Amino acid sequence: MTTPSRKPAAPFSRPAVAVDGAAAERIRIARGWLHTAHFLTSAPQLEHLPSLELPEIAFVGRSNAGKSTAINTLTQQTRLAFASKTPGRTQHINLFGVGKQKVDDAVLADLPGYGYAAVPREAKLRWQRVMGNYLMTRETLRGVVLMCDPRHGLTELDEILLEVIRPRVEQGLKFLVLLTKADKLTRSDGAKALSIVRLQAGGGEVKLFSALKQQGVDEAAELLWRWAHPQDEPPAEPKEGDSPP
Repeated sequence: MTTPSRKPAAPFSRPAVAVDGAAAERIRIARGWLHTAHFLTSAPQLEHLPSLELPEIAFVGRSNAGKSTAINTLTQQTRLAFASKTPGRTQHINLFGVGKQKVDDAVLADLPGYGYAAVPREAKLRWQRVMGNYLMTRETLRGVVLMCDPRHGLTELDEILLEVIRPRVEQGLKFLVLLTKADKLTRSDGAKALSIVRLQAGGGEVKLFSALKQQGVDEAAELLWRWAHPQDEPPAEPKEGDSPP
C-alpha cells in the first residue's frame, strides 16, 4: 500500500482579515500616507532640532528591539531608518516628513536605541538625558511608539521611559507598544505577552507586530494616521443607552 505524497507547504501569505469597506479604505489611506515618509534632518542634540508646526510621532526602544525594521515596514521602504550593524551606534534623532502630494502634515522621529552594553556609560547617560528632555518637552509630540521584544518583555529602561511620559499620557499624549518579532512566538505565548504588557503599559495600546509576517502592520499604520489626523476621525458610535442628541 502506497501512501499519498504530501503537497509541499504553501509559501507564507498574509492571513485574511475580515474588514468592512470603510475599514479597508482607512487602512489603504494610512499605508499610502506612511509610504510618503522621507528624510528631513538629523540632530545630535535636542536644541539642534528644528521647530516644526506639525504633529510628531516618536519611535523609541532598546537596541535590537527591531525599531528600524518596524519603521521601514510601516513605511514600506527598505532603508528609511538605518539599522546599524553595531546596535547602539546611531546616536542622532532622525526626523522624517510624511504627507501626500509632497506636502508634509506630520513628522516621524526615530530616537536612538538605548541600553546596548557596548556603548560607553557616558554616552548612555547623555542619551538618557536627551531622550528624557525630548519626551517631556517637545511641544509638537503627539504620540510615542515603544518597540519591545516580547521574548524579554519590558525592561527596567523601558519602564523608566514609561514613567517619563506618564504625565503627558495622562494629558492626552498617545502611546503604543509594538511587540516586535511576534513571529517568533507561539499563539499562546503571544496572548500571554499581550496580557502582561497591557498591565505594564498603564493605558497605552499594545499590539503584536511582525515585519516578516506583516502581523499588526495595518492596525498600527491606521492608528498612527489617526493620531496625526484627529480632525478626520469618524464620529464615535453612540453607546447603548445613550440618548440621541
